[in-house]
Amino acid sequence: MSFELWWLSYPVLGAFVGFFAGLLGVGGGGIMVPVLTSLFVAQGFPADKIVHMALGTSMAGIVMTSVASLRAHHRHRAVRWDVVRAITPGILAGTFGATFIASHVASRPLAIFFACFMAYVSTQMLLNIKPKPSRALPGPLGMTGVGLGIGGVSALVAIGGGSLSVPFMTWCNLKIQNAIGTSAAIGLPIALAGTAGYVINGWGTEGTPAYTAGFIYLPALVLITLVSTFTAPLGVQLAHRLPVATLKKVFAGVLILLCVKMLHSVFG
Repeated sequence: MSFELWWLSYPVLGAFVGFFAGLLGVGGGGIMVPVLTSLFVAQGFPADKIVHMALGTSMAGIVMTSVASLRAHHRHRAVRWDVVRAITPGILAGTFGATFIASHVASRPLAIFFACFMAYVSTQMLLNIKPKPSRALPGPLGMTGVGLGIGGVSALVAIGGGSLSVPFMTWCNLKIQNAIGTSAAIGLPIALAGTAGYVINGWGTEGTPAYTAGFIYLPALVLITLVSTFTAPLGVQLAHRLPVATLKKVFAGVLILLCVKMLHSVFG
């Protein structure tokens, strides 16, 4: 792939990620990881590190999105900060720790795990599966355990945790608005801990391309973030005008196709 083509691919990816993040309230990892994997393969990056770099770059790209989303939900008083404080220690430990696991797993198993998890997320969207409120939030120890689990999975698939934390909080009788707002706030420590972990674990790795900090490819990060910052508000504005339920099903289908393309790139 020529320099000019991949240089243009990243802003286009950023526009797509930002728009759907704002429109559907989903994290960008489900889109970024499979597309970045394919782009990195096309650029001739080391085959044994492409998925790690896709995960790290995607996680770093979620930082700015998380900040913007957190501020918007805080203005609407939708964030339960008591829940954020209770779950954050587990989130930080789980996310940071899982990056050490990911760094020692080969690209192919990581790609399979990512594809399986995204298939689960897509099925939730297609069938509109929502847990019924049936219990209260657990105590401090339980919240720490839940944070470890959410953070660990989030680091392995480079997501902001919403596909796990929103169903959990809804199940624990939080209003859906509070569950979404609180999940947005939780996304920031996930993104920060995940970014730090992928930088540290990838630092000094032989064979990574130029302009790489650990497992984070900086040109992709900058170009994606610059554009997604502008397209996310557009998605938010259209969220109340477009048939979001139908778009979620279309988006789920797109996720499945992207995962298939990712697996083909890694195994093909």
